[in-house]
Amino acid sequence: MNIVLLDSRQTQSDIWKISSDRQIAHLNSHLAVKVGDTLKVGIRDGDRYLTEIIAVSEREVLLRPIQKEAVPAKLPVTLIVALPRPKVLRRIIMDAVTMGVQHIRLIHSYRVDKSYWQTPFLQQLEHYMTLGLEQAGDTIAPKIELHKRFKPFVEDVLPQLIDEHCPAYVAHPYTEQKMPFAIEHACTVIIGPEGGFIPYEIDLLIKNGCQAVSLGNRILRTETAIPYVLGRLFSTC
Repeated sequence: MNIVLLDSRQTQSDIWKISSDRQIAHLNSHLAVKVGDTLKVGIRDGDRYLTEIIAVSEREVLLRPIQKEAVPAKLPVTLIVALPRPKVLRRIIMDAVTMGVQHIRLIHSYRVDKSYWQTPFLQQLEHYMTLGLEQAGDTIAPKIELHKRFKPFVEDVLPQLIDEHCPAYVAHPYTEQKMPFAIEHACTVIIGPEGGFIPYEIDLLIKNGCQAVSLGNRILRTETAIPYVLGRLFSTC
């Protein structure tokens, strides 16, 4: 945890209070916080501050804001992912949020097991986003949308996300065109399920404005492909 996220209701007075059992346990066990220490605190969907701890107990930590700090910038990307296995979904959401993805859309495809849409993990996305934000020192959560029908999404929704200033790249190992590197514009990135999109789905994506691009001749896991693609597209080195 590199920042403590608070709800705006917890910061209405001059003294702020951390009362979450999870956050308190982390601060006491891992950071051994004490009165006089400084702590980075963010207001959910708002500003970020450096604060001073003025009281510590097993049930709460009281803070006084000292100064406002900059919130990390987002990546100008919409990440579209075929819904993965539940345990993989948890890691993907946390990592994508930590890396600064602006918008996440989870979609269905032929190789997505229909039972995945019934997983309780989908009801816990807010928690995983919070963990990702705390890791990154961010306060602004991305918007997450679910699309349970592939063809209507690709034909009706996806074209609205694509224009000359915001192309869409679908990762596909069986194409010669390489994934761009160090771009300076917004984009949409589409990652398929384990085993990849079937030919019909790739053809439909291309027909509706996507560019099929390769990451090389190795087949990557979904949770490996996403950070690789984002790092490649938005590299500053």
